[in-house]
Amino acid sequence: APDIGGTPGVAAALLGAGVVSVACTCRAFAALKDGGAVVAWGAAEFGGDCRAVADRLAQDVKAVAANGHAFAALKAAGELVTWGDAEYGGNADAIVDELATRSIHSITGSRFAFAALTSRPDACCRADT
Repeated sequence: APDIGGTPGVAAALLGAGVVSVACTCRAFAALKDGGAVVAWGAAEFGGDCRAVADRLAQDVKAVAANGHAFAALKAAGELVTWGDAEYGGNADAIVDELATRSIHSITGSRFAFAALTSRPDACCRADT
């Protein structure tokens, strides 16, 4: 059902071939394709609608992480792109300046938050607000 993760036919039409990995929130999915693009589907409030950041997800993504409510995509140049529920990290606008000063190597998600491993000997976290 669309309200709990999407309709399989819609997802199949979006995905095509070349899926490398899939991440999921409580009610949405995001697939990383072999060309570095991300396709999302499912409940919009859980990250199933990535149209607001689609231009930044069209290429050069190297990893996608999820928490229960949002997604984070790590681009090849170290940029972090987030979408989904803003209260759970789906909008990183508040920390974009801080993130720009760090070289992010990897990302992971928990139930309500994201963490990023950086080139500095520390990790920066984005938790629920």
